Amino acid sequence: MGRSGLYIEARIRADLDELWSRTQEPSQHQRWDLRFTEIDHLPRAEGEPQHFRYATRVLPFLTVAGTGVSAGERERPDGTRTSALRFGSAHPLSLLAEGGGYWRYIPDGDGVRFLTGYDYRPRWGGFGALADRLLFRPLMGWATAWSFDRLRLWLEHGITPERARANWLAELLVRALVIVLAGTGFGCGGLLRLAGPFAPLFFYATPLLAVVALALALFAPPLSATPAARRCLRTPPTRVRAPRLLHTLESHR
Repeated sequence: MGRSGLYIEARIRADLDELWSRTQEPSQHQRWDLRFTEIDHLPRAEGEPQHFRYATRVLPFLTVAGTGVSAGERERPDGTRTSALRFGSAHPLSLLAEGGGYWRYIPDGDGVRFLTGYDYRPRWGGFGALADRLLFRPLMGWATAWSFDRLRLWLEHGITPERARANWLAELLVRALVIVLAGTGFGCGGLLRLAGPFAPLFFYATPLLAVVALALALFAPPLSATPAARRCLRTPPTRVRAPRLLHTLESHR
């Protein structure tokens, strides 16, 4: 991984085998990972790495697809597990041209440190590099962290990915409504007419209430049943290296 590569880590209180299944089975993976709409394994010969096809619905009428190859080490002497992959897309509208990354599963007390590191090469020349640095790469980092927390909620609390998304959208809508109402002074004119003799009190209190409401909408932590990228570690605690398994896939590109 290069210095600009992405790193995301979540601590998940779950059984290692269950976490492996939810992340390695395509039908399970595509449910919680915001970055993918579809993931399908392709036929393979015995002893060969697993090739796969992925697709992401960018707009209701636009789906960008790509292919990749992955390999996993389920049994390691230190009790950890590793999965590595290389991927790429020939779609002309895909900013992501090719890349690679890994997942690590590190048992930690009653849970697992589940982490990823990955990097990619954008296309579209200088414009693509600028768009990636300013918009796409931060968005990919956020989407990965948000997805990891959605996976955590599924494994720790049984909140399905579909329910977690609904919770997130509902909370986002409530926060947006509070921001709009605070910005308009909660319809101050109507409140003053209803307040009668208490109108002066409402008049002076409304700006303070609006500031408090706006601050809560913008900065209050998300509800416990709502996935949030902020719960994940975005910087490695120590220097990390890509696993050797990733380099073995280069000959299969």
